[in-house]
Amino acid sequence: MTPSAPRRRGRPGYAARSRRALERGPSLVGTELELDVGSVAHGGFCVARHDGRVVFVRHSLPGERVRAVVTEGGEGDRFLRADAVEVTRPSPDRVPSRCPHAGPGGCGGCDWQHVDLAAQRALKASVVAEQLRRLAGLDREVVVEAAPGESDGLGWRTRVEFAVDPRGHAGLRRARSHEVVALEHCPIARPEVLATGVLERDWSGRRAVQVAVSSTGGRAVLPQPGVDEQAETLVERVTTPTWSGLFAVAGAGFWQVHPGAPAALVGAVLQALEPRSGDRVLDLYAGVGLFALPLADAVGASGAVVAVESDPVAADLARDNAGDRPWVTVRDGRVEDVLPTLPSADLVVLDPPRTGAGRVIVEQLCARRPRTIAYVACDPAALARDLGYAAQAGYSLAELTAYDLFPMTHHVECVAVLRPHSLDEAPEAPENHAGADG
Repeated sequence: MTPSAPRRRGRPGYAARSRRALERGPSLVGTELELDVGSVAHGGFCVARHDGRVVFVRHSLPGERVRAVVTEGGEGDRFLRADAVEVTRPSPDRVPSRCPHAGPGGCGGCDWQHVDLAAQRALKASVVAEQLRRLAGLDREVVVEAAPGESDGLGWRTRVEFAVDPRGHAGLRRARSHEVVALEHCPIARPEVLATGVLERDWSGRRAVQVAVSSTGGRAVLPQPGVDEQAETLVERVTTPTWSGLFAVAGAGFWQVHPGAPAALVGAVLQALEPRSGDRVLDLYAGVGLFALPLADAVGASGAVVAVESDPVAADLARDNAGDRPWVTVRDGRVEDVLPTLPSADLVVLDPPRTGAGRVIVEQLCARRPRTIAYVACDPAALARDLGYAAQAGYSLAELTAYDLFPMTHHVECVAVLRPHSLDEAPEAPENHAGADG
């Protein structure tokens, strides 16, 4: 290797791993702790302290006293992770788990099976509010709304990728582990998903199997995601009080997994943006056109919608879904590459992946001075970080709506509405946003 050649950034070598292990000190995994549980944390944990050190505790609730077993961490670590294996002082919000595979050592698919549904939403609201305070300097009251048609938080997941264990059984992984828990039942999956027989069939030789069912009755069983993922195209129907339409979606492509989610989000975005005839709209991370199509119908042929999507299959489907709307243009490519080539717009909607949009994209959008930006976010920390960037670039959070589109899990979906503020009204955003990416 010449002096100017770059170093390869692979996995740390044995010496580096050994040095870190020594720095961490003896492992505490398996140690039992008596803990008084404090507030909820982002990620499905609650926070406790033991001998001055933070412990992130799964399967617990604020206010409980529990006996917990350490699952990760050593003497030298700043924090530990643990599972509550016995509750000696239960919260009034605790309920019997609805899943035989939930709990310590079980499936990691759900975080809050032991929590009353209304209390789950209150916990999620407190997480969103805390992230807004910590990362964006915003003090907002947050209410998490149920998804349309939601009743008991079960039977909602329309798309599930099951892992396959060494015996060929389908299941889900343990929390923070690659180990597969073979399932006999999954109470959050749609009955139509389980009716495929995915949990009874032998999947030997497969890494995973993905099952998707659509709102119009179609279904896809993909025994080798990544290879067979485009073998099926499903049709989804979205109906809101002001708009209705059909979408073709790849069997393993991205689509909201709660049946009430697409209508809830489309309705929220339309209400937030208030599109007018002739408006120019940017739809970033557009997928198959969930927001682009209703916005196109709202702005009409005198307007224009540009949708940007990096997945070529989803981009092609978005073009097909646009049909006879020639004022809709779909651009293939990553948003960070395509955005600098786009004209200004009156309205913007962006629905980025869990990592968020990031500083560069937020600043470029705000520099275009759109009338309103609707930011659809699946991670409250990334959203709060980006709201901080927007504040520095001249845009304030006007409204925020949160939806419980993933009952029994810690995930929550937010729609944030951003509008420009005058320079003398510009809030001071926190300078350090590094924690949002953790």
